[in-house]
Amino acid sequence: MTGPAHCPAPFPPQLQEELDQLFVWRRDVRHFHTEPLPEPVLDHLLRTACMAPSVGLSEPWRFVRVDNPHRRAAIRRNFLHCNALALEGRSGEDAQRYATLKLAGLDDAPHHIAVFCDTNPEQGRGLGRSTMPQTTTWSAVMAIHTLWLAATARGIGVGWVSILDPHEAISTLSINPHWQFLAYLCVGYPAEPSDTPELERRGWERRNPARRRWLHR
Repeated sequence: MTGPAHCPAPFPPQLQEELDQLFVWRRDVRHFHTEPLPEPVLDHLLRTACMAPSVGLSEPWRFVRVDNPHRRAAIRRNFLHCNALALEGRSGEDAQRYATLKLAGLDDAPHHIAVFCDTNPEQGRGLGRSTMPQTTTWSAVMAIHTLWLAATARGIGVGWVSILDPHEAISTLSINPHWQFLAYLCVGYPAEPSDTPELERRGWERRNPARRRWLHR
């Protein structure tokens, strides 16, 4: 299908189909090989992530590589504490099932990347943020997703560790306290590639077909 004559020509059908497959295979990875990625590959992922759209061209994302073993160990303790609290909030069979889930690849992933957002950057001069200032945060999340897709296309896994105390993470990483902590990513070659979410494979949850229908007003 082609659009109006003044619109850019669409990419060929093969590329469209491959893009659809990329979305299918973009999974939250928690099992990694310990082999590190080549530095040029990591640099390319960062450059690609920075092609994401951002409100007012503000580019509010801040990607931080966490290489220091002491900081990594502190992040791991942060996760274990928060995960234990989450488990305490559950009971019965729900608690048992939760306890069996692997919710982070912190031990094996060769690369740890923390992502922050400068929620009020000078760049962009405030364009598009007067009524919806949260758009800087959403822009940074778009950059995370762009990095994730670029990684998947190269056979690289990404896992988002969300069970963390953000204030403690900021302190651990000695980051500007005014930046918003968004994500802690584990990155490396996946040990168990799959086109199905692990939570679905383990029977925790499944996709809801109703979410794939338009709402009309």
